Amino acid sequence: MVIEFLTFRVPLDERDEWMQVEEATWSRFLERQDGFVRKQLWVDVDDPGHVHAMIEWASLAQWKQIPADELAAVDASMGPWVRDCSCRTYEVIRDC
Repeated sequence: MVIEFLTFRVPLDERDEWMQVEEATWSRFLERQDGFVRKQLWVDVDDPGHVHAMIEWASLAQWKQIPADELAAVDASMGPWVRDCSCRTYEVIRDC
């Protein structure tokens, strides 16, 4: 299993609307992808201006097989709600 960990800067006063658009676009798209397991959105109680997306994939190969043009199209569909993000990748070595 592989974790895609994204961090977005989303001002607190925009978070509810951003999450609605993100849910309608990215979440629906990801749910249709081979290898997608689940997604959670997290907010650090000490830094509520950042939203972290934890996305589980069955394998790195399945995640990376999504065509770049499809990813770009989903991102564009966010319209004014698109946010730059940082991305980290983690391999799950134990799941208790």
